[in-house]
Amino acid sequence: MDFDGVTHPWGEVEDFRCLPLIESVVREFEEVRVVISSDWRMLFSMQKLLARFAEDIRERVVGATPHMLPKSGAELHGLREREAMLWLAQHDADGRNAAWCAIDDAPGNWMTRSRLLLTDFKRGFIEEDAIALRRTLQTFSDGLELCPDIRLAPSLWERNIA
Repeated sequence: MDFDGVTHPWGEVEDFRCLPLIESVVREFEEVRVVISSDWRMLFSMQKLLARFAEDIRERVVGATPHMLPKSGAELHGLREREAMLWLAQHDADGRNAAWCAIDDAPGNWMTRSRLLLTDFKRGFIEEDAIALRRTLQTFSDGLELCPDIRLAPSLWERNIA
């Protein structure tokens, strides 16, 4: 999960006001673990990052993705997903078959759109995102696969024209 544009609106007070809603959904699924993919992982210690989460959720935050340096601008597209796949590989999981999803406000960070819950950076994670996350986690819990052609949450563009 990302922080800016997810746990709070991007460019506003970094108060993590949306995190309790994310945590409420995570509590419904005992098997869910959180991996931080935010740029905050490079600025703050894991201890400081964990302090942002509710006490009962902290033990479910299992790490942060490694930071990969792109060699060119073209490598920026999908970079967070590659970092996430590296994290999964380092933790003995097959990224193609693992039950994972990303919560981020930047679609260019993720190539696998069916695994992306895209938030509106101006609002952060809101109730409609909670519904989409709950649906995704229930799909995983039921042992089903996500349809690769379905996006989990409408983009800002789709929200504005709907």
